[in-house]
Amino acid sequence: MNKAIQILIVFVFVAAFNMNAQPGVFQPGDYKDGIYDKENTINRRFIPYTHLREGDVAWEKRVWRDLDMREKINQQLYYPTEILVSRISFFQLLAKYILNGQLIAFSDEEFIIPLEGSAIKDKLKKCDSIKESSFDVDGNEILTSRWNCDSTSIYAEVIKYCLKEDWFFDKQKSVLEVRIIGVGAYQYVEDKEAYKELFWVYFPACRPLLAKHEVFNPKNDSERRTFEDIFWKRQFSSKIKKETNVWDRNIEQYSHGIDALLEADRVKNDIFRWEHDLWHF
Repeated sequence: MNKAIQILIVFVFVAAFNMNAQPGVFQPGDYKDGIYDKENTINRRFIPYTHLREGDVAWEKRVWRDLDMREKINQQLYYPTEILVSRISFFQLLAKYILNGQLIAFSDEEFIIPLEGSAIKDKLKKCDSIKESSFDVDGNEILTSRWNCDSTSIYAEVIKYCLKEDWFFDKQKSVLEVRIIGVGAYQYVEDKEAYKELFWVYFPACRPLLAKHEVFNPKNDSERRTFEDIFWKRQFSSKIKKETNVWDRNIEQYSHGIDALLEADRVKNDIFRWEHDLWHF
């Protein structure tokens, strides 16, 4: 009997609360940053690769290319450099899922040596020695040092990525295709004026996560693409830095300046010239 009375009291309280709630008055939980709930992106699924047999690959070429985040078309991957609720940068996305264990970071581009959690945290945070001044009872200045660690400044310092990708001709479908195998993140060290390799990630493992995060679209906020769309549709600018060769050397090791740019264009044109010659009669 007591339980029935308690249930009745709860119903009366809820009914009274609903009667007192006035139309147009916001209740807890009604506040949101936008005019509608975004459900499309969070429910997006990546497009799986079609099955590929070794016997169907008539030709293959592996290349490495650099993505410079200072180029305008690539800035949609670079920004924001600070933590925002509504958007996330490509590096913030990788760091987020690496730290929570959903992605594995490797120290090599062959994906053989995974990095431990402590090693990843050391790479993602920046520690500097700061001098602090204090005075003793006699008025003498005392300088002490302490370590200050920052884990967000690196977002602005990762300005280059390296894509490792395979171009191949599928004779079953008679198409030339490309698949990204891995992505390497590089931090620019200003005092040394050089790039430092942070880690590599296996790109097929990133695709389900990339499909659930939006990229800024300057033309229409309701038509934002995902990171997966950017890489799938190859809406980025890059420069080839290496192709498979017997010496395993980069282009910059034997060409410099304008010659290096011409060599990178030669590698790119050789790929498409191969397909062109295939259909040339």
